Amino acid sequence: MHFFDTHAHIGLLFDDPIKQYRAIKEAELAGVTRIVSINNSLHDFKKEYVLLKTKKGVFHAVGVSPAEVVAPGDDWRNIIEESVKLPKVVAIGETGLDYEKQYGDKRSQIELFISQLEMAQSLDKPVIIHNRGAGKDIYEILRDRIPPKGAVFHCYSENAAYAAQCLDAGLDVYFSFAGNLTYRNAQNLHETVLNIPIDRILIETESPFMVPAKYRGKRTMPSFLPATAEFLAQMVQMDLEALSAQLWTNSCRIFGLSESEEG
Repeated sequence: MHFFDTHAHIGLLFDDPIKQYRAIKEAELAGVTRIVSINNSLHDFKKEYVLLKTKKGVFHAVGVSPAEVVAPGDDWRNIIEESVKLPKVVAIGETGLDYEKQYGDKRSQIELFISQLEMAQSLDKPVIIHNRGAGKDIYEILRDRIPPKGAVFHCYSENAAYAAQCLDAGLDVYFSFAGNLTYRNAQNLHETVLNIPIDRILIETESPFMVPAKYRGKRTMPSFLPATAEFLAQMVQMDLEALSAQLWTNSCRIFGLSESEEG
């Protein structure tokens, strides 16, 4: 039985590379044998990629998050275009909109988001979407501009009706759930997983954030992912091994990876 962590900020776990490697090893021992590493900032990407490029099972996404909208740098497009050529870079992201933190202004965020959707199309990659309080605008933008390789709503925070709206519109989207799925008061997430196709569900740790209830008080680690899988299995009334196999298939499909353990 193996698990795929579709979203982890490995670079935020520890400054010490040895501790990062240890966290990856602990995840592997827990059955988490693939991880998509998300850069904290675009200009940290290359450093983190070099540190982790030899780690089996670690893949990468590269993008400009809404937090960087004020100063993404003049060369952000070139960095993404060059980075996508590297082995094991599987997605553009995270990108999207954040109206709760109020990074810059909405217009600037939207322009940055659309630009990266267009790049994902030209570079033939899926996108990983960050959404805080911006579901309506994200839906309307995706409806016209979703890249052919699809999109992941990471750390899904909307409700079942929103997910149904996206699927009914024919959008090639996946819904990734983090440790907050395990919270008793996360009724919108519980309702969502019970009302969307199982082949559209992913799980993630969002390390070092969104700790599962089982580990409250700790910083989330990739090795915590099975706790979210166990909770999800109980919710959808599936055997954990069968669920892990389905989630693995879903994750490999959206990121264009072989389901074999190689790489």
